[in-house]
Amino acid sequence: MTTENREEKEETCRVQGLLKLLSGKWKPELFHLATLAPLRFNSLMRRLKGINKQSLATALRELEDAELLEKSVISEKPLHIEYQLTEKGKSLIPVFQQLEKIM
Repeated sequence: MTTENREEKEETCRVQGLLKLLSGKWKPELFHLATLAPLRFNSLMRRLKGINKQSLATALRELEDAELLEKSVISEKPLHIEYQLTEKGKSLIPVFQQLEKIM
């Protein structure tokens, strides 16, 4: 395999990895909502019809593990947790905006 082919394959794999990460029933919607405001678990449970706690927790954790969302403990009363986009997550906003224009 030539160096050029290797580079093309690596780029394709990264794109495929990103698409796989953001695929699924809930993660694209979670990402979109995170572009609008910080996310709170119970608010998401009310807003996303049909989601269950385990699916929401898993999707949030996967986005956090990919460093697209960060979790912050807010010590105001009542104590709560918010999820917001990281810088890496914010860098994907233009990509999503372009996809929305196409669709």
